[in-house]
Amino acid sequence: MEPIIRIENIHKYFGEVHALRGVSLDIQPGEVVIVIGPSGSGKSTLLRCINRLEEYDQGEITVDGIPLDTAANINAVRTEVGMVFQQFNLFSHMTVLANINLAQRLIRKRTREECTRISMELLERVGIPEKAQSYPIQLSGGQQQRVAIARALAMNPKIMLFDEPTSALDPEMIKEVLDVMLDLAKEGMTMVVVSHEMGFARAAAHRVILMAEGEIVEQGSPDQVFEHPRHERTKLFLSHIL
Repeated sequence: MEPIIRIENIHKYFGEVHALRGVSLDIQPGEVVIVIGPSGSGKSTLLRCINRLEEYDQGEITVDGIPLDTAANINAVRTEVGMVFQQFNLFSHMTVLANINLAQRLIRKRTREECTRISMELLERVGIPEKAQSYPIQLSGGQQQRVAIARALAMNPKIMLFDEPTSALDPEMIKEVLDVMLDLAKEGMTMVVVSHEMGFARAAAHRVILMAEGEIVEQGSPDQVFEHPRHERTKLFLSHIL
């Protein structure tokens, strides 16, 4: 099977900092890949390179057969890749429903009625249909993040990228977001998730990748990485978080 994401020898510099050092990775359709590692290891940078929110200096990335080498190709890939960030990035002056409808109208060219139907179905799916007419300031952090997930799903993405989606949440709100993500994983959505939630990684991941200093140090099943790590850097990292 052809990988839906192919990352080949990616290098990224921020000035003198070599943030990604020749990273190569294939991700299969329907695979859930959780990327872990210490702060500054290049996890979020790698994620942002997948849809060219971050421009890389060397190497190639191909998403669903489309190389990220022209503006037209990058735009085509972005319509098929949903991304959820640490911060919710909702428009504060718009209702929840309007936030989810907006990109559907502008990019998918759907009618207002079709957008509203899809948005309400997705709000039901993430468990907050009663918040459709609320404004972001009226929601908890966990509810806002679930709206952000619904907004991304409204575009019918083939791939979902999550950049530490629970790191800005209070502890009691984390589970409600992870439950939505776990449901997506069970439904077969291709997902790449940067996260410090090791319980979620154990439950949802097909593969766990540990990054350190801009490189992939170790990868394998959750059981292999957490219970039988091969590399000393992995053992050191896990000793601090488990």
